Amino acid sequence: MEKSFVKKILIFLGILFLAIMLVLPLVSVLFHAFENGIKVFIKSISNEEALKALQLTLIAAGAAVIANTVFGIFASFLITKFSFRFKKIFSLLIDVPLAVSPVVAGLMLIFAFGKRGWLGPVLDYLGTKIIFDIPGILIATIFVTFPLVFREIAPLMQTQGTEEEEAAAMMGANWFCIFRKITFPNIKWALFYGSALCASRALGEFGAVSVISGHLREKTNTMTLYVEILFNEFELASAFAVSSILVMISLMILILRTIAEYKAKKWEDK
Repeated sequence: MEKSFVKKILIFLGILFLAIMLVLPLVSVLFHAFENGIKVFIKSISNEEALKALQLTLIAAGAAVIANTVFGIFASFLITKFSFRFKKIFSLLIDVPLAVSPVVAGLMLIFAFGKRGWLGPVLDYLGTKIIFDIPGILIATIFVTFPLVFREIAPLMQTQGTEEEEAAAMMGANWFCIFRKITFPNIKWALFYGSALCASRALGEFGAVSVISGHLREKTNTMTLYVEILFNEFELASAFAVSSILVMISLMILILRTIAEYKAKKWEDK
């Protein structure tokens, strides 16, 4: 009887917490986005500045997913299938972006790639600009999402061991064939899950991008920075409308991630 009562209390508290902290803010954003009518909503999200901000956000998120997926696969394969010195340090360094504040990460990138940074003279000589330009946005987004794909697939590859790959290698299969036929089928759903998590995080990045972008309107503003500008200028209807686009994209990614998680569970049960 006591266990049943405790269970009901915990379920109630869990639902209440989710309702207040997640559902209510999401519904509020969507409500205020359409509060002034569909015409105002369409106007807010279809102006040139909003479209450029959306384009840059999608480019940055896409670059982060591609770069971190490629790195996550190779780093996971290296750490779980081979033994080498400083392996633990290598794994630890990958987690640095999770431990560092995004704002601090932006400052770190300025000190590295800025005009007075360590690589500044080299970039000036090459005629390349990173800070306060689109390349800086891409690098900042990749940096803050760096470990996400790796951390999803590395534990799975570690659990699976190396027996199948070693057997295939003894039979004469090359590394690409081993990866395509053995490794990838075992990690594909975890890889999709990690990529979706990376995309979701990249879409909502604010701190590092805010520091490194320079807030150049119609050039280096992502959707999150554009929302901040609209809010500071008291254009609340437009701010909520643009925010709702990010919310809807994130919800779609969440649905895809849930499907991947379900598929991964079914795969493990086979």
